[in-house]
Amino acid sequence: MSVKCYETEYQNFGRCVCLENGIIKLMATIEVGPRIIYFGAQGKSNILFEDVERDFYEMNRGYGIWYAYGGHRLWSAPELMPETYLPDNNPVSYTFKNNTLVLTPDMTISKKQFQLVCEMTEGNVVHITNSITNCSDEPQRFAPWSVTGFASGGTELIPLCSTKTGFLPNRTMALWSYSDIRDERFHLTNNYATLRHDANRKDAFKVGFNVDDGYVIYAANGQVFRKSFANYEKANYPDYCCNFETYTNKHFLEVELLGEEREYNPMETASLKESWEITETKLSPDDVISSYIQKI
Repeated sequence: MSVKCYETEYQNFGRCVCLENGIIKLMATIEVGPRIIYFGAQGKSNILFEDVERDFYEMNRGYGIWYAYGGHRLWSAPELMPETYLPDNNPVSYTFKNNTLVLTPDMTISKKQFQLVCEMTEGNVVHITNSITNCSDEPQRFAPWSVTGFASGGTELIPLCSTKTGFLPNRTMALWSYSDIRDERFHLTNNYATLRHDANRKDAFKVGFNVDDGYVIYAANGQVFRKSFANYEKANYPDYCCNFETYTNKHFLEVELLGEEREYNPMETASLKESWEITETKLSPDDVISSYIQKI
């Protein structure tokens, strides 16, 4: 079946543009953002977080209110106020050609041009390119930062680096000041880490790693989501050199990818590429994760 692209109204997100191929469905906001606000197997529930109540937001004095909205978004690292939380509440332009949707918001006040490109073919995979172009007249230092927020009730699996390095370290782990290493949602072993979403926990937890296997798994709502990305490279990643971070609070669980942090010259583009694969399952999230653990 060919890929269909059409506009539709969804929840209270206003007009959205939808891609579907009979197997999977993706929807992105075009009145704000953009956010990839919906992704799932055809006929199944959304595996992404939807902030319908607008519960998660940041006041950005002098600029307005930044809303999470939900789903997948593109940021630039490091996390700073006001740069990171500049409101993206304006309409988004888009084009669709050759099964590829290109979403382009307004340029930021720091003259960064963000763009999301979504390529869907006939299978159960969509390819996402997250790009930031420095449109200013001066070099700018940043890193591309892709953030995917997931629906509640799921469990995440993060394979850890297994490269044999002898006398040298092979694993990086970063913790934030609010992260309790004893948090019951988080489980760490020599080969993998897991993080479980719990809607009853008000406190936040965040951790970062050097993930060199190029994938993570999130299972929820009868579906298994696999995010694949480039292997860890010898580059200056943010946050003690982590190319992967994950965060959870009572609302959602986020899976975050980071690119190289460096100076980007005028009109130079920083990009992060990832692939999303989704499959249906009758297993519980914990049983899904257990089956993947056996393969690590």
